[in-house]
Amino acid sequence: MDYSIREMKPEDWETVAKIYKEGIDTGKATFQAEIPSFEEWDKGHMKICRLVACDGNTILGWAVLSPTSSRCVYRGVAEVSIYIGEAYRGKGVGKNILTSLINVSEENGIWSLYSAIIRENSSSIALHKNCGFREIGIREKVAKMPNGIWHDTVLMERRSKVVGI
Repeated sequence: MDYSIREMKPEDWETVAKIYKEGIDTGKATFQAEIPSFEEWDKGHMKICRLVACDGNTILGWAVLSPTSSRCVYRGVAEVSIYIGEAYRGKGVGKNILTSLINVSEENGIWSLYSAIIRENSSSIALHKNCGFREIGIREKVAKMPNGIWHDTVLMERRSKVVGI
């Protein structure tokens, strides 16, 4: 598969939202139940480090960062969100875009990335481990899905070897 990774643009939102919805529909990618508006989504994510994987005009997946705190001491710590379109999962797109996100985050002074992954999402856990993240803990029954089922999250972290050392 031949594709490139580029910066996400606001006009990508419609396709990004569709891929996000596919993740929601799995029941193990997010606790989000509905797609937010672009404005709402945009407010919650950093303006830097927003990537999409594209094959021509087709967006295959996306990855972005969210701040973990408004306190200045945590300016180099961010939470990863990564979603791959259903048709492109298991083809290396996730590894390539997450690796690119790591590189771009380090170029922007981010020294620590973390993810809170629903325990049943074994493919995302494996992807993160494959990209240098380590498991740092489990949050038991941290959130309840709209269907009433409680889920644990696996906390994963990647500390930069080039930024903040």
